Amino acid sequence: MITYKFSVVIEKDSDGYFAFCPELQGCYTQGDTYEEALENIKDAIRLHIEDRIESGEEIPQIDWHMNLKCATTFFKHPFNFCNQPLI
Repeated sequence: MITYKFSVVIEKDSDGYFAFCPELQGCYTQGDTYEEALENIKDAIRLHIEDRIESGEEIPQIDWHMNLKCATTFFKHPFNFCNQPLI
């Protein structure tokens, strides 16, 4: 199994919480609670990756060693997608 790491940004807005993955264009979701938004973005990332694999597209990755300080400063909730089954 391949391991992927992605950043997740979760922001509170007037309707609940909005979550997106900056590395995966168009991968976003929402939830009424922080926990729901986090679970929803995990599902959205998994589905996004499955679709890219089936389409033969590359999976974008950031260099965590080079960008760790930037990632932890900019992103409100770095999410480690490691060891999550894709299928």
